[in-house]
Amino acid sequence: MLYRAFVRFLNLVARTFYKRIEVVGLENVPARGAAILAGNHPNALIDGVILMGHSGRTPIHFLGNAKLWKIPLLARLLDAAGAVPVVRREEGVPDADNREAFDRVDAVLARGDCVAIFPEGVSHTESQLTRLKTGAARMALRAAARREDAVAIVPFGLTYLDRHRFRSQVLLHFGTPMHVDEQRLAAYRKDEAETVRQFTAELRERLARVTLNAPDRATLRFVHAARRLYKPSTTKLTPAVYVELSRRFAEHYTRFAGKPDMQRLRAGIEAYQARLERLGLKDHQLSRPVSVRRAMARIVWRTALLIVLLPLALPGAVVVLPVAWLAAAVSSRFSDDVDDIATLKVTTAVPALLAVYALLTVWAGLALGWGWAIPAMLLIPVSLFAAVFVLEKQAQLLVSIRGVFRLARLRGDIEALVDERKQLVTAVRTTVDRYADPGTRRIFDAPDFGSR
Repeated sequence: MLYRAFVRFLNLVARTFYKRIEVVGLENVPARGAAILAGNHPNALIDGVILMGHSGRTPIHFLGNAKLWKIPLLARLLDAAGAVPVVRREEGVPDADNREAFDRVDAVLARGDCVAIFPEGVSHTESQLTRLKTGAARMALRAAARREDAVAIVPFGLTYLDRHRFRSQVLLHFGTPMHVDEQRLAAYRKDEAETVRQFTAELRERLARVTLNAPDRATLRFVHAARRLYKPSTTKLTPAVYVELSRRFAEHYTRFAGKPDMQRLRAGIEAYQARLERLGLKDHQLSRPVSVRRAMARIVWRTALLIVLLPLALPGAVVVLPVAWLAAAVSSRFSDDVDDIATLKVTTAVPALLAVYALLTVWAGLALGWGWAIPAMLLIPVSLFAAVFVLEKQAQLLVSIRGVFRLARLRGDIEALVDERKQLVTAVRTTVDRYADPGTRRIFDAPDFGSR
């Protein structure tokens, strides 16, 4: 009961921080029975939070780095959630003994419960999967061999459109389960090490199908730019389509990167992106040109909406803004890399908001009488969410205002860039037609490109 309430709370936190969390392939997660969820690890503790709330399995026993248990409060939460500490040899423990961890996992699987593991071993910001540890394969094979029960490894991929930006989007993609069948068990009994190696290699292939991978970050930036130019200008991509389209671009570029026309295309797109950055523009501002008059009308509408909601949101904004500043300051001061910024923001903001919420409720009871405490408990969250909505719309309003000034100031440069963009759009779509797999169904067909 407490665990389910905890998961619901974390899910609320995740869905507040991220505007949209899309789940694909949930039918691949067994509703019951022993299962190991194995996925990539791009966003520290946030990965586990999203998986807990959207996998359809309760409870999930995570395998985590043993160093997390050195933080007293976090250690209590991890123990309460049934997490299992694992010692990593790469962190200066060459004689690490994880037999107890394997025994605990074996007991969880024997009960028909679910285990989650990040085989890469550590959260990272690389543009592709790193080398996988063999733990997931060893645990599945060992559990199946001991009891001859069905054990499935379900690969999953987490892709963040902007991992640490508030109100961004996330895709959680579950792939086809990998089952430990009789043939694999027989091979395991004959040659344990080789079977574990092969099973891990197969897991890596499955993970590559549900994640976005590129040889380096520069290539990943090029892939995103090419995807933006390729898609119809009137289409808004869901996270699932965004990732699938980007994945196809990355795979085909890697395969044909040596072709002269592909090299010319990349050089042209990178030069176009560099010019946009120098002028402080974004590609979407050129893909659907907006007149100054229409932009002003949009600004007026958004301003009116903010004025209407301001009375409800103002009390919440008084709380949210200082907490948001604190979270940003903490993440900036203590972050080691981009992968832990969102975790630091959330772990700073949530306790601070809960503390302020409790203080305001008590203040309402003491100052106005305890009969006002319950209405305060109900109204404070409403005002907080209204404040989040208003602040999000205000950010969009400021972007619109800045865009209007740039449209007016850079009209000559923009006209030249629009023409350049049209040529690049044609080049990208021509290249896609040339190198696309004939047997693969297109995400967009010719009628979709009626309006460029």
